Amino acid sequence: MDASFWALVALILFFALIFYLKVPGMVAGFLDKRADDVRTELEEARKLREEAQAVLAEFQKKRSEAEAEAEAIIAEAKVEADRMAFETNQALEEMIARRSKAAEGKIAQAEAQAVAEVRAKVADVSVAAAREILSGKVKDKLADDIVAKSIGEVKTQLN
Repeated sequence: MDASFWALVALILFFALIFYLKVPGMVAGFLDKRADDVRTELEEARKLREEAQAVLAEFQKKRSEAEAEAEAIIAEAKVEADRMAFETNQALEEMIARRSKAAEGKIAQAEAQAVAEVRAKVADVSVAAAREILSGKVKDKLADDIVAKSIGEVKTQLN
């Protein structure tokens, strides 16, 4: 018998042993298990991807809401600042007007007081001058009556 024959017998025995030990079933089971594992991992990866997309969408929505809220706050702050600037300017103008009016009142009062002082001084000088003139020309009781009457007239006319 030659070596080819024995190689053929060994090959047949090898295949018989493999079938007897159910190696093809084990290989098929291993491959099926591996395919199931890959399928499960793919399914988990798909679920994780969907969850990640949902979280991303939620964060993008929150970000856009936060940006809108920030813009609203900025707009409100600008309006408030404009309002406060207007109120401040208005209050400043009112204060300036009040102080101007008070200053004008003080000026008018000082002017009136100065006019009154000048009139009083003029009256005093006029009375003194009239007394001098009349005392030199008119004597006694008549002089006293004329001086008193003149002093009274001058005072009423100057005041």
